Amino acid sequence: MANPGTSGRKPDLECAVDAVTARYEAANPASRAHYERARKSLPGGNTRTGMFYAPFPLAIETAAGATLTDVDGHTYTDFVGDFSAGLYGHSHPAIRAAVKEALDRGMAYGSTTPYEARLAELLCARFPSIERIRFTTSGTEANLMALVTARAVAGRDSIMVFEGGYHGGTVYFGREAAPIAVPFPFLIAPYNDPGEAQRLIRENAHRLAAVLVEPLQGASGAIPASADFLGTLRAACSAHGVLLIFDEVMTSRLAPGGRQGQLGIVPDMTTLGKFIGGGFSCGAFGGPAEIMKVYDPARPDSFVHHGTFNNNVFMLTAGAAGLENVFTPPVQAALNDAGDALRASLNELAARHGVAFQATGLGSLMHLHLQQAPIRSIRDIAPRDPRLRQLLHLDLIDKGFFTTRRGYITLSLAIAEPDRTGLIEAVDGFLTRHGHLLDIAPAE
Repeated sequence: MANPGTSGRKPDLECAVDAVTARYEAANPASRAHYERARKSLPGGNTRTGMFYAPFPLAIETAAGATLTDVDGHTYTDFVGDFSAGLYGHSHPAIRAAVKEALDRGMAYGSTTPYEARLAELLCARFPSIERIRFTTSGTEANLMALVTARAVAGRDSIMVFEGGYHGGTVYFGREAAPIAVPFPFLIAPYNDPGEAQRLIRENAHRLAAVLVEPLQGASGAIPASADFLGTLRAACSAHGVLLIFDEVMTSRLAPGGRQGQLGIVPDMTTLGKFIGGGFSCGAFGGPAEIMKVYDPARPDSFVHHGTFNNNVFMLTAGAAGLENVFTPPVQAALNDAGDALRASLNELAARHGVAFQATGLGSLMHLHLQQAPIRSIRDIAPRDPRLRQLLHLDLIDKGFFTTRRGYITLSLAIAEPDRTGLIEAVDGFLTRHGHLLDIAPAE
């Protein structure tokens, strides 16, 4: 499609954004009222930054299966999946039964229970690199525990991370550490650059405790790491005595052994989270017995790892029920095959329309980008007028599809073929109406 020039199309963009925003505001007075009320007690009206979007976020009141219902009574097909934590959909019968059983047994024991070993065994069986595991209350905490463990075990203090990496609310990076990042000495390297990573590990091995990497950068745009990149990290870390940590908080859903299982690359430690607690707050970190033995309290020199809710029975029973009875390897494969097919269909639409649009990702994790050029790292993401994101996001909501404002999509087991077809049709319509606008750059 010919590019008619940016300046002449900006009024078209402004009109389109104004129109979809006006429809959104008119349709959602109760959500607006909730937002105004929440702002009086919560900074910005929420306690989770990613939940905000302009002009105000929907307030979801109930959910079942793949359907969300907001306080204005509108229903939406959920393609957010709680940012990959909601893998089972909403109120899955097996999860509900497990939670009811846990509730009937009592909630806070202040003791070890049979249920933590049950979930631990299931996860160790799926991840051969994890011989011993410990639970936390979030993926953020799991990553923090993995980092302090690596620093203590290695006797060095620095951590190599990557541009665009997200390892939790206090461990995330653009081109540099975020203002509220934990105050570790981080060495920030370019993502998907094997040669540069190898050089930096070699030159900084004397101070590096670990390399922390996502096999797919979720928050930066569902950008997969190449096998060559991850393999180079493994070889360089082994050669220089640096621990390699895979953050599989999101990618653990891709295969029984996560992304490491798919590629046959074995890290020294792995962090998990999101879906493994069956929808309840959960994280975990683990690795070989030789590393994890430092948390054996029977040892006189053991490290201390407390946490009141590390072994909460709801997470343990729901997580185990999901892995045992629902998210079996065949079901896992089918879900991720469906994600691959959806992403391929979206990219076929982009090619047919000839517009600045593509879907990246792996399996059931994906991201909608407003460009045609390949994306291998956050450096490759083209700057776009931020109103384009609002236009796409509110247009999909207008059609009944709940996605994130930034374009991140995760599939739950509750998403069926008609839901995926509906999303494809909605995107097709959007590209037909607005595709010619999608390469408009930000204002100077």
